[in-house]
Amino acid sequence: MNARLQQLLASGEEVTDAEEEAFLLFSQDIPTANLGFIDSRATTVDVTIRGDEYAIHQSPTLLSSSRAGGTTGAVLWKITPLFADWISSPSNPLWTHFFLSSASVVAELGCGISALVALALAPSVNHYLATDQEYVRRLFRSNLDENASVNSASSSRAKGGKSRGKSAKQQPSSKNAASNITFTTLDWELDQPELLKGCIEDEPGRQTQRDEKEDKGFDLILSCDCIYNEALVAPFVRTCAELCRLRPAYTPSEEDEPRSTRQPTICIIAQQQRSPDVFEAWLRETLREFRVWRLSDDVLGDGLKGGSGYLVHLLLAREKS
Repeated sequence: MNARLQQLLASGEEVTDAEEEAFLLFSQDIPTANLGFIDSRATTVDVTIRGDEYAIHQSPTLLSSSRAGGTTGAVLWKITPLFADWISSPSNPLWTHFFLSSASVVAELGCGISALVALALAPSVNHYLATDQEYVRRLFRSNLDENASVNSASSSRAKGGKSRGKSAKQQPSSKNAASNITFTTLDWELDQPELLKGCIEDEPGRQTQRDEKEDKGFDLILSCDCIYNEALVAPFVRTCAELCRLRPAYTPSEEDEPRSTRQPTICIIAQQQRSPDVFEAWLRETLREFRVWRLSDDVLGDGLKGGSGYLVHLLLAREKS
């Protein structure tokens, strides 16, 4: 496993200094993307990912409300379709180095209302657990149901089948289409990450193998554009670290006899470049808990590469001292 992991890590450059990384990234010319909404006034946004067309419902009213706890998850952000396309691509190094497979269990932090990353990635994995605040749930579920036929077509292709359009007679029902996507609330300050996987195991009708019950961890933790407020940095990083430490930490010295057959949890953080101060605060906090790699342009492609205004980092938890 370590050889494969080393190959994966070669897809990026290790970051060791938060101030230096922030200066490097924010001294580049960055395209103006305003706050990063696709269209904050529309109630429906049409998006195409890898040839699949999605209709995403959002709530401009909720976005502009004074709801306590924030409302940024109420609309679709520009980075989300780009990230969904990248993470679900067969050429993504997580797939080519076999750290994602049809057996993988993935968790997303701060999924927002769109369900877009879940819709793009879930057909190719075992289970996808999306988390956010409770206000997101209704629209998240609505977007799963609205795009069920797209999800079914993607699932057919992921299993080697061919999509023949969106006729109801040709596609599974919406229940089957999104049967491996679960939404649950997760408070980064109050909830216990070690209980998170139980949300999947407790689903009615879901049968879980014994080995999976013993494994409280995830193959992959994802977060797309959740770093915009310095006050949230510490609880967000702590939640990521606690989730990743449900699996063994990455230990490069164990070349021949790893302590566990389970692979370390890989954490992928994608974000828009907004405030260098918030980014540096996030990275400084993250480096205390993780080793960090900034993924290369060759791996990210045009949509997310350097200078696009977006950043993608790969994290592996350090052993707890």
